[in-house]
Amino acid sequence: MRLRHIEIFEAIRRTGSLTEAAAALHISQPAASKLLAHAEAQLGFNLFERVKGRLVATREAEILTPEVARLNQDLNSVRRLAASLRDRPNGHLRLGCAPALGLGLLPGVVRASRDAQPGITFDIHTHHSAELVQGLLTRELDLAITFDTNDYPGLTRMGLGHTELVHLSRKPGAGPLRLSELSDMAGDTLIVLDAGDASGALLQMTLDAQGLDPQVAIQVQTHYVACALVDAGCGDAIVDAITAQAMLRPGMSLRRLDPPLRVPISIMVRNQDPLSALHRDLIERLKAGCEARQAALDAPPA
Repeated sequence: MRLRHIEIFEAIRRTGSLTEAAAALHISQPAASKLLAHAEAQLGFNLFERVKGRLVATREAEILTPEVARLNQDLNSVRRLAASLRDRPNGHLRLGCAPALGLGLLPGVVRASRDAQPGITFDIHTHHSAELVQGLLTRELDLAITFDTNDYPGLTRMGLGHTELVHLSRKPGAGPLRLSELSDMAGDTLIVLDAGDASGALLQMTLDAQGLDPQVAIQVQTHYVACALVDAGCGDAIVDAITAQAMLRPGMSLRRLDPPLRVPISIMVRNQDPLSALHRDLIERLKAGCEARQAALDAPPA
């Protein structure tokens, strides 16, 4: 199928009408009819049949639909990238990040970047690691900020700094919290990250190594959801310090862990793509942001 065939296929599938599909593509109905006929002739089977006045996808077309949808999505990505290159001469970054880092680290960095370079624009996508890797490999992202420490073919990972896991609670507390104390919590009150998350895996590995098995009340996939649950009074959470600092509310206490559990923060890029001055500037600002967050954690309480 040619690109034009994909466009007419998607347009008819969405509208159920050759006339409406032609209008959506800004072509005449005879041109749309000819385009559909050409696509079906090349494929060797019909893509649509008329049912009660509407064009409905055939069984063969339904089988094709997921792959065609993916191709159409890729085509739209190319169009958006071309538009960005045309309309944003001062620089544009498509940036992916873990949800927790999008909340606690990225806003200040983006503000500083735009203050220094007012013409720069951003597309920011928050995803978990698998989606970030996929976004880089399919060129939907330029850079991705993550807690992930794995290496992936075709990608380079560079360290930005680190954060650490902390204990967040609505109960008063001071001084570091020993991990053994997690097992002493009354009732079913502990909120943790899923072990599929890098920090969740780190916590679970450390607890296992120390023979600790605290009772878990709630397991989540994002740090800020864990913090919101603490704020709602659902229990105590072990989360990354950057998110905890961003979501700390009156009446909540933040305690570091003993021993400390450090979580590396990295940025991933494609191996074959040279870093532009814009990329390097952002990376330096991210490093400074990580240092500032850690310094705030190290500072004595006011």
